[in-house]
Order: sequence, then structure tokens, then C-alpha cells
Amino acid sequence: MTIQRKVAKRPPKRSLATYKAKRDFNQSPEPSGKKDAANVVTRKPGDRFFCVQEHDASRLHYDFRLEHRGVLLSWAVPKGPSLNPKDKRLAMQVEDHPLEYGDFEGIIPSGYGAGTVLLWDRGTWEPESDDVDVAMKNGELKFSLAGTKLKGSWVLVRTHGKFGGANKESWLLIKHRDDWAGAVDVTKIAPQSVKSFKTLVEIETAKGVEKWKSNR
Repeated sequence: MTIQRKVAKRPPKRSLATYKAKRDFNQSPEPSGKKDAANVVTRKPGDRFFCVQEHDASRLHYDFRLEHRGVLLSWAVPKGPSLNPKDKRLAMQVEDHPLEYGDFEGIIPSGYGAGTVLLWDRGTWEPESDDVDVAMKNGELKFSLAGTKLKGSWVLVRTHGKFGGANKESWLLIKHRDDWAGAVDVTKIAPQSVKSFKTLVEIETAKGVEKWKSNR
């Protein structure tokens, strides 16, 4: 008698159609999602990558990204992450990004997202929820970070607000109370890139681009 064992299927990758539709890769230096991301983003097999990118676009904000199902789940955080559990930072969910975006730093010269991108933090993350997809659906994703600047336990909680149309759901990014929590403003004391060790202005200067004024 032959016993057939069911092999658990891997969940399908999430689509990058929205990401690609918003960009002209003949003009933008952003990754198109075609490269083997395993050769771009450094992590051990089985680890989940995360990154935070400071983005000086029409308004300065921080893009918070978590690897899941072959892409980077992404939120725009206007004030950036806070280590203070009392702070509930607005995080607007945006389109999924390719995993190779986790190594991107540079200047988007024109079009969607035009401005300077700095790789502010990167590392690995672990879900504290049993099922990431269920947690996302229910609107409460608990996780831990092991980055250069951000560490310890966090949570993303969905609110009832909408921004910029129905595709941008409003969440709150909150630090849990643990040994890595504190009142210090980590975005102010550690502004440099974890890739180039430059600031936003230094990245622009290195590329020969004059600093332009945003409307913030």
C-alpha cells in the first residue's frame, strides 16, 4: 500500500503590476523587479528581509517595507518610525515593491516618486502572528525587527481611514515596550544611510544634483 503525502503548496507571489504600471523604467533608475533578488538583498536562507528608505519626494517620508510572498509589503510613514511606544505613527499602505528594491538608493529624476531615496535601515524581520496573510486581513500584524537601527517588537494596526484613493489604507506603526524602546528620536540621531553612510544632501551632491525644495 502506497501512502501519498500531501506537499504543502507555497503561497503564490504577490503581483507587482501596480508597481510597474506607475513607472517608466527608461527614465527611472528604480529596479524593475526582473533581477534575482536573492543576489541583491543579503539575508540567510529562510530569513525575511525588511528595510526603511527615507524618501524626499513631494513630501519627505519614510518607506517601511517587509518581505512577504516574494515582494516587499510597503507603507509610507510621513514622520518615520519612532522608538517611543506612546507614538502612533501614521503608515499609508502603498503598492508592493520588488524585493530588489531593498538595496535601492539614489535619485528618481522625474515622474512618480521623483526625489532622493536613502537606504535608512535594513535587516530581517519575524512575524509574531501565526499567519501573515490572516493578520493583514484582520488589520493587526505583530512582528520583531533585527535591523541596524530598528530592533525589537512592533505592530502595524489598520485604521478606518483612506488616503490618496481606495488603494492607500491607513495603518499605525507602533513600537512595543521592550529593551529597544525609548524616547530618543532615532531619525534625528541616525540620519545616515546604512549603505553609503551618506545623508540625503550628500547623496544629491554626489550625483551632481542641486538640492530642490519640497512643499513640506
